[in-house]
Amino acid sequence: QVRLVESGGGLVQAGGSLRLSCVVSGIIFENLDMEWYRQTPGKQRELVAMITSGGSTNYAAPLRGRCTISRDNARNKLYLQMGSLKPEDTAVYYCHVRSSLTIWGQGTQVFVSS
Repeated sequence: QVRLVESGGGLVQAGGSLRLSCVVSGIIFENLDMEWYRQTPGKQRELVAMITSGGSTNYAAPLRGRCTISRDNARNKLYLQMGSLKPEDTAVYYCHVRSSLTIWGQGTQVFVSS
């Protein structure tokens, strides 16, 4: 069974940084295009960043220029390095297998205080 487990969330002040991690099991990680999404209560889940199996990256507008998505295929891990964080970045951040509508992690909560 495919599992995605996110970690690294927490409380950070505005302007600070966090690195989120997602460990992937039950599937050959190196074959996957992966994404980070985020969701705030009352809002739709929104794409943050994407990385292909080959390492090419794309970023959605809200965090473009303030985050870097990366992967470590040897460790089956996906990362999202975020900086210059704003209170509006407060959300639950989710790991996602791009090709699947159903393969999600449980999410990790990020709080950005003002």
